[in-house]
Amino acid sequence: MHCPFCNHAETKVNDSRLAGEGRQVRRRRECLNCGERFTTFETPELVMPRLVKRDASREPFDEKKLRAGFVRALERRPVSSESVESALERVIHSLQTAGEREIPSRQVGELVMEELRRLDEVAYVRFASVYRSFQDVTEFQDEIHRLRELSDSDRRRNQMSLLPDEDD
Repeated sequence: MHCPFCNHAETKVNDSRLAGEGRQVRRRRECLNCGERFTTFETPELVMPRLVKRDASREPFDEKKLRAGFVRALERRPVSSESVESALERVIHSLQTAGEREIPSRQVGELVMEELRRLDEVAYVRFASVYRSFQDVTEFQDEIHRLRELSDSDRRRNQMSLLPDEDD
């Protein structure tokens, strides 16, 4: 790290602490040439992948569009802002950690639908109807049937996890 005062190339770290809710490292440094002290912050650089649309065009990931989709689907639904923010963070984290430079936009849509299914089933069906371009009531019914099957299997899985082990 170059000193911001004299531009000397060598500095030493006197103190390191977590900052920004653990997402940054704050370092107090001292220049070995002029003795001036200064603070630096380090954050991981996680690049968001570009989205490959259905027509094969590419566009940068836009968090505002993601948020707007969630808000639209959850309009007038009893879901807290904190829950929405957590769901958004999970989708973004999944995209960042995928390690891909490009991701099909449908993969983002599937992540969003999974989060909405956990948050609110009505919001899930709303989003799915637009995302999958439902053409008639039958497609709504099919999706609701699929949702019920998923909910039933989730319930069974949760009940199984509550049963005591045979060894107990």
